[in-house]
Amino acid sequence: MSNGEHLIVLSGPSGSGKDTVVSQLRRLHPEIQVSVSATTRAMRPGEAEGVNYFYLTKEDFEKKLKQGEILEHTCYCGNYYGTPKSEVDARIAAGIDVVLIIEVEGGANIRRLYPDAKLVFITPPSFEELERRLRSRGTDSPQAIAGRLARAKEELACAPLYDYRLVNDSLDDCVEELYRIIKTPRVANC
Repeated sequence: MSNGEHLIVLSGPSGSGKDTVVSQLRRLHPEIQVSVSATTRAMRPGEAEGVNYFYLTKEDFEKKLKQGEILEHTCYCGNYYGTPKSEVDARIAAGIDVVLIIEVEGGANIRRLYPDAKLVFITPPSFEELERRLRSRGTDSPQAIAGRLARAKEELACAPLYDYRLVNDSLDDCVEELYRIIKTPRVANC
């Protein structure tokens, strides 16, 4: 297993703009790839199998877990989310920069498995902005939004465990800073 020098973990609460930042990053720098996660949640309008997620039944996800095919996983708002091992290892073995958009529990596991991975935490400018973003999506029930906001408080407390923290108050600035982090080699500890 590689030590992960081409692996970038991106975490942050739902509504922080992770997917938007990565979409813009990929438009500007298509050589950077994104690992597609697996999930048991239902597909949302506009999403596509193998593009946004690999959509699995709970039974299929649990089978892949038992077979060691899921590198990291979490249960979030009643659904499994996880990273297929094959999505990561082939890319980093080829020297391709690959971004994982994952939850904080998964970030800790990736740190253990790939010690040279760069862990980046994205936050919104304020908690009020986070709530506004979640509500403006129009995809979740009020109960789901309340759950996401409660979870966001837990996740924000984990930000200091990450190597880098970015505030997503300007998309262009956030994307530029993320690209700089990806392309700056780690300095070896003396």
